[in-house]
Amino acid sequence: MKMNRQCSKSSRNSSRRSFIKRAGLLATVAAAPMFVPASVLGRAGAKAPSERIAMGFIGLGGQGSGHLMGGAWTYVPGGYVARKDVQVLAVCDVFRERRERARTHCNEVYAQRLNQATYDGIQAYNDFREVLARPDIDAVLVAVPYHWSPLIACAAMRAGKDVYCEKPMATTVNETTELLATAKRWERIYQAGTQQRSEYGGRFRLACELVRNKRIGELKEVYAFRPPGVFFPRALTTNDSKPIPHGLDWDLWLGPLPWRPFNGMPVQTVPGLFVGDVNWGPHHYDIIQWTVNPDVTAPIQAHYENGQVRYRYSNGVVVKSEAYPGESVGSDGGACFVGTEGRIAVDRDNIVSYPERILKEPIRPNDIRVYHSNSHSGNFLECIRTRQTTICNPDVAVYTMRALFTGGMALALQRPVTFDPVKAEFVNDAAANRFCSYAKRPPWSI
Repeated sequence: MKMNRQCSKSSRNSSRRSFIKRAGLLATVAAAPMFVPASVLGRAGAKAPSERIAMGFIGLGGQGSGHLMGGAWTYVPGGYVARKDVQVLAVCDVFRERRERARTHCNEVYAQRLNQATYDGIQAYNDFREVLARPDIDAVLVAVPYHWSPLIACAAMRAGKDVYCEKPMATTVNETTELLATAKRWERIYQAGTQQRSEYGGRFRLACELVRNKRIGELKEVYAFRPPGVFFPRALTTNDSKPIPHGLDWDLWLGPLPWRPFNGMPVQTVPGLFVGDVNWGPHHYDIIQWTVNPDVTAPIQAHYENGQVRYRYSNGVVVKSEAYPGESVGSDGGACFVGTEGRIAVDRDNIVSYPERILKEPIRPNDIRVYHSNSHSGNFLECIRTRQTTICNPDVAVYTMRALFTGGMALALQRPVTFDPVKAEFVNDAAANRFCSYAKRPPWSI
C-alpha cells in the first residue's frame, strides 16, 4: 500500500481521522463501553486504562488466535486478552468466521472480568486498514500469510503503531530493507516472532552464552537441521477453480500476489512462490546468527553441495543445513555447535553438551552475556512502555531473514552466491538480484 512518507505528523493524523470518518468508525470508537469503576481505578489487580496498552490483532488463524486467546505460541495462559496490562480493542481477518469468533470470545472474557451481563467493546474488521486508522490503538499483532507480513507491518508503523510480527517477517530482500527504514523513520517498537530467544527456559540463551564464552573452544561448525529458503516464484496453476467459501474475502487474502482463482482453502505456503523453508527455518537460523555472532557488515557466502547448503561467515565459521550425524537434539528449532574442545546441541526441549561438564559449569560474573528476556510478549509490551529495543528488533530480524535468503538462493540456483548486507544485494549476481523484489498487484506496495 502506497503511503506518503513526507507528510507531517499533523497531516497524518488528519488523514487517519478522515479515513475513520469515511468508514463510519468514529461513532463506534466513541461508543465503546467504559470500564466499571474498580477497573478504572486500577483496583483488584487490574491496571488503570492509562497504563494499559490498547491492541488490535490482524490475522486470526492458528497462530494469531493462539496469541490472542491462548495457545502454543503465547506462553501466557488465556493469551493477550487475559493480560491485565492489555486492552484488546479490535480483531481483524478476511475470514468472517474467524474474526467473529475472536470478537465473541474477547467480549465474553471482558464481560466476566468486569462482572457485566454484556460487554461489546471489541470491534471486528475485514480490512486491516480500518484497524490502523483507529487513533485509540497503540500496537498491533500481525499473524498473516507470508506475503502480507511486511506490507501490514510497515503500514502499521507508518500509522503510528508498535508492531509484533510473526515470521517470516519478509519474503524478499527489498522488503527487509523497507522494514528497517520504516521502523527507524517512524521510531516504532518492533518485535519479530522468533520467540526462542526469550522462551523455553532460557536454553537457547544458555547455549549462546556458553559458545560465545568458548566453553567448546573455538567455534568451527554449526549444524542447522533445516534448509534455508527464499522467494523464488514459478508458474502457478490457475485452472483448478473452486467456489470461494462464504465469508472469505479472497481478493484481499491474495493482496499483492498475482490474481489466481480460489482452488481450495488458502494456506500460508503459497504454491510455487518459495524454495526451501521460510517458515520453520527462521527459528533455527535466528539462534545460529545470535550464537555465531559474525560481523554483520561482512558478506555472507553460501554454496550448494549435494542437496545441502553450506555457509561461510567472516569469522571462519561454517554452517551446514543438515543434522549433526547421530544427534537428535537440535531438530526442534535449534542447532548443534561444534568447537575445538566439544559441542553443544540445543532445541526447544533439550540442551546437551559433549563433554557433559560443559553444562555443569555456571556462567561466571565476567563472562559475555546476551540480551536477557524470559517472555517474548512481555518483552514487547515492556519495550512499548520504555521505548527500549526489543530482543528481536528489526536489525535482528532482518539479519536472520537475509541469511536465510542467501542460503535459499544458493539452494534455488544450485550454485554459490554471496550477499552484501551493507548494499543489501547479491554481489555481481544479476540472476539472484532479480529475486530481491517482485511486482506486487496494484494497489498493494510498500
